[in-house]
Amino acid sequence: MRRAITFLSAITVAAMGWTLGTAQAAPAPPPPPGSAQETSVSAEQQRSALRFWTAERLRTARDVTTTRRTGASAAEPSAAGPRVTVPPVSAPESVSPSGAAPSAAASSPTPWTGGGLIGTTAGKVFFQNASGGTFACSATVANADNKSVVLTAGHCVVDAGTGEVYRNWVFIPGYANGNRPFGTFTARSLFHLGQYVSTGGNANWDLAFAVMGQVNGRSLVDTVGAQGIAFNSPTGRHVHSFGYGGSAAEGNGERLNHCEGDEYPDAGRPGSTMWGIDCVQTGGSSGGGFLADFNTSNGGGYLIGNISVSAGNNEYHPTLGNEALDLYRQAGAA
Repeated sequence: MRRAITFLSAITVAAMGWTLGTAQAAPAPPPPPGSAQETSVSAEQQRSALRFWTAERLRTARDVTTTRRTGASAAEPSAAGPRVTVPPVSAPESVSPSGAAPSAAASSPTPWTGGGLIGTTAGKVFFQNASGGTFACSATVANADNKSVVLTAGHCVVDAGTGEVYRNWVFIPGYANGNRPFGTFTARSLFHLGQYVSTGGNANWDLAFAVMGQVNGRSLVDTVGAQGIAFNSPTGRHVHSFGYGGSAAEGNGERLNHCEGDEYPDAGRPGSTMWGIDCVQTGGSSGGGFLADFNTSNGGGYLIGNISVSAGNNEYHPTLGNEALDLYRQAGAA
């Protein structure tokens, strides 16, 4: 049964209010509708983020599940435009994990054992809010002109209630049991949709891109490869999702998990343009990739959204339409 929407985030506005108190940052005025919002991170702030994320802080970062209010009409993204696809990029042979037998079809989260490109391009996000709380989400490397972009959820980048953009934002590709096999990449720019904040967190706009710095003089894509990404793509297909859910059954956020299924439209929220599957990952999986045309033998496919919200035993993603394409192009040029 598809029930009331629930955020899968490592942090949300309501969670901050209930568990952490009011954020110290002054509320930001809502951005103009339809605008892409960029937050730049200085070199010193990036160095500080790298120092901040000790093994202990990674271990204690929290995954929070928050009930979302329902019933309000949802603002809808603009009508679909031309389909735009960007192909995957294979990982360098020296770092590509060996392929194992692919995971079985997953109608509930199962450990991903198939190796391949998803094993290097999926990873964990860690960040801090203005009150000092530390949290975890998921993200996936997307092929882009600057070879430095990851797709994640809007609520993993910005507080929709205050406009606060989170700090000490890092991405660890291939994260597993506290290990950082390819290093820790720090964000140099964060991009979210103005509509996500101006609507107070409407999940139709719950997506974001982060532009990552280099590690050892190499870009993110040159280090781990990249998934393809598709905009204004067909819906209703067989899709796969990947994330770092925080439940005990999912490995307490220490391993990559996998779901798959035939997607269907979100019928539980007026005005929703989201699509979902009959499988749900828990807190910490927010921002993890939904992929179509996914090849289980090599772990490559095309990102068509990110894990955003759940309803009962189902999880949903916002679609990547015209606004997402504009945001991605700006991130890829940063």
